[in-house]
Amino acid sequence: MTLHQRTLGTTSPLTVSALGLGCMGMSEFYGRGDEGEAIATIHRALDLGVTFLDTADMYGPFTNEQLVGKAIAGRRDDVQLATKFGNERSPDGRRLGINGRPEYVRSACDASLQRLGVDHIDLYYQHRVDKTVPIEDTVGAMKELVEAGKVRHLGLSEAAPETIRRAHAVHPITALQTEYSLFTRDLEDEILPTIRELGIGLVPYSPLGRGILTGALTSEDSLDEDDSRRTAYFPRLNGEGLRANLALVDAIRAIADEKGCTPGQLALAWVLAQGDDVVPIPGTKRVRYLEENVGSAQVELSAEDLAALEKAVPRGAVVGERYGDMSSIDS
Repeated sequence: MTLHQRTLGTTSPLTVSALGLGCMGMSEFYGRGDEGEAIATIHRALDLGVTFLDTADMYGPFTNEQLVGKAIAGRRDDVQLATKFGNERSPDGRRLGINGRPEYVRSACDASLQRLGVDHIDLYYQHRVDKTVPIEDTVGAMKELVEAGKVRHLGLSEAAPETIRRAHAVHPITALQTEYSLFTRDLEDEILPTIRELGIGLVPYSPLGRGILTGALTSEDSLDEDDSRRTAYFPRLNGEGLRANLALVDAIRAIADEKGCTPGQLALAWVLAQGDDVVPIPGTKRVRYLEENVGSAQVELSAEDLAALEKAVPRGAVVGERYGDMSSIDS
């Protein structure tokens, strides 16, 4: 199987695999990790043509970049490497807040380059917008990284339309990363039209709704005890929210059965069908789930299929916010 490629951005274009790999869960948040299995998953991804790898300095913290760097050693030219700064954490894991100060941008980039063991980052995102620092100052510092050859392309994550416009005026933004799936579609109102007007690509994270859209999450007990998805920080995956949302997954499963694919493959195929400027980055730490995700690229959806999915999961039908604290979203 060979994945097609897609191009993110028009002013500062970056060609990547049509499906990326989110590496966060290999190191933190989604239960216990296994470095050997994680590295095997990244190697299998590259063999299957999934060359767009996504990490961040705060994952671990710091250890996920080290893991990705170890996995791509000797294969750097095969990879489009994305990482992020801005969610500042101390080495012991404490969250220090959102930091978009220019001096921090520079130091964070140098630290990421060292951990990853590379001389440049293909796509460097501001992970969350720092409301205390003008976006022009933050992106100005990011622009300096491009001019220095440390970064090739710039991105934003969870930024509001006006923030995106102001950032893009300082330096072309190649991609916006935000949550987008059958369960999360609010960006269709203002954010998606804005980035398409400006020629900015979309990189959806959590395109499988943090696992619920795969059909594998049937109760809180489906997750490890130390999995952050069991906490109140994810209202859609707990209590009444989970029970209500599983009924929607049942409707997706029925359509998937008719198509001869898994619910997760159908959900990813839906995201891929939203445009050639859309490159989802489903995360996994296991080879078998990676292979299932890659299979979504072979699922073709007709207009009737798309209409059936719209009916099965109407916008607004999902119960619960995507985060318990939405204060840093769409900033």
